[in-house]
Amino acid sequence: METLVEVLEKQSELNEAVQPRLISISIAGKRYAVPEGLTILKALEYAGYRLVRGVGCRGGFCGACATVYRVADDYRLKIGLACQTMIEENMYLTQIPFYPAQKATYDLRALRPAGDVFIRFYPEILRCLQCNTCRKVCPQDLDVMRYIAAAQRGEVDRVADLSFDCLQCGLCASRCPAEIAHYHVAQLGRRLYGRYRQPLAAHLSRRLAEITEGQFDDELSRLQRMSRQELESLYAQREIEPEETTPAKKDED
Repeated sequence: METLVEVLEKQSELNEAVQPRLISISIAGKRYAVPEGLTILKALEYAGYRLVRGVGCRGGFCGACATVYRVADDYRLKIGLACQTMIEENMYLTQIPFYPAQKATYDLRALRPAGDVFIRFYPEILRCLQCNTCRKVCPQDLDVMRYIAAAQRGEVDRVADLSFDCLQCGLCASRCPAEIAHYHVAQLGRRLYGRYRQPLAAHLSRRLAEITEGQFDDELSRLQRMSRQELESLYAQREIEPEETTPAKKDED
């Protein structure tokens, strides 16, 4: 039969086995011990930070949690999204929930999607060195340098297409030696494309007319009178569109 001491020693070993190892990180200059295996975002919350700004979708889609960090014995300053980047031992980090890049103001209705429209508002794109640093830091792996080249040529469609998945996190601008605010250039391209190149959806005008004519007023009134329980039940029964399936890519050879 095991002695009490042996039982306690085994229990201690089991506890050590199931508990995650704590590692040391520095947040805004203060040291914390946090479980390894966390993302930066979760480590911030584990350390007691209540995130109001600098956090959004938590899935790498909104670009709100841009973070600057460095690890011990490495001179390089690194950047990444807090919700996607894993913590490392002796990581020094801070968040940049807003990147102070220049953002042009313009009346989209007065612009035309061609010529020097990008250079007019962002002339610094002509200083691009083609170093490709912008692409290397992009969490979406977008070909940022190529859409800046397209902007130099006034190719609105190309800019919109290449930057379609941009998160607007601003990390590209933080590393650009030419001080280009790539993500704002891309946003101008997508706005121009949406207003002047993208065909209008026929069903949108029909639906707006239905709303204006009050076709949904009775249904909205009925929903407003429902209890929370009734609304939750109705929500659970809603019709969900099937997910799109991507056909398998065939070999080009």
